[in-house]
Amino acid sequence: MPVRNDFKPGEFCWIDLNSHDLASSAAWYGDLFGWTHAVMETPGGGPPYAFFMHGESVVAGVGEASAEMKEMGVPPMWNAYVASSDCAATEAKVKQLGGTVTVPTMEVPGHGKLAFFLDPEGASFAAWQATDEGSPGVLVDDPTGLCWTELMTHDTDKAKDFYGKLTGWDFSPMPMGDVDYTILKNQGKDAGGMMAMAGPDFEGVPAHWMVYFAVTDCDATAAKAGESGGKVIMPPTDIPVGRFSLLSDPQGAMFSIITLSQAPA
Repeated sequence: MPVRNDFKPGEFCWIDLNSHDLASSAAWYGDLFGWTHAVMETPGGGPPYAFFMHGESVVAGVGEASAEMKEMGVPPMWNAYVASSDCAATEAKVKQLGGTVTVPTMEVPGHGKLAFFLDPEGASFAAWQATDEGSPGVLVDDPTGLCWTELMTHDTDKAKDFYGKLTGWDFSPMPMGDVDYTILKNQGKDAGGMMAMAGPDFEGVPAHWMVYFAVTDCDATAAKAGESGGKVIMPPTDIPVGRFSLLSDPQGAMFSIITLSQAPA
């Protein structure tokens, strides 16, 4: 299984789930993907946090939302983190470029620093500055691992201006039929994608980042999600790179699954 702990600034390096009930999330994703979970010690007695595991490999994190977050209406959702060499400097640049800081830079003792932001259109994302060089790494690309991260936006020009200046990404158009799709390039390598939300199907849908998990059978996984209390928002559909489906877990957190037509480069 490909496990990485060598993420460069500008790469997506971590994902975690903001859950309103960690135990039920752990059980549901465990049944769907075969994940186990390992509860971590939370500094200062904060809300519970755990690692999702596939075998011996870390796949993602899951944290229970605090009472304050629930009162503020923060929904269950998957969070995507971009690697940063200086989280505080990234925070300052986000503000300079017209984004919003929702969680200022804070230290996770023994591991790193993080901050949460909204881009100018309101899509939430995070920055992560690793300080622990002995990290066991994160599973990517193999079945049930993170394989893609994608910005869904109504204004691609504004997004390119913001993220290009913030991360140094370049943008490469990708033919996708009638869909306006762009590949995000970080130091010449694919870092993620961006899709324009155009047309009546996307009216009222806020800008957001979407995480994709690799699966060996998209149809079977989507069916299992729907039968176990989740929702199949978009049924399994063929696209140029494989077959994907958009799902939500029983608490409403959305994510995508994909069976790739070929292994990631």
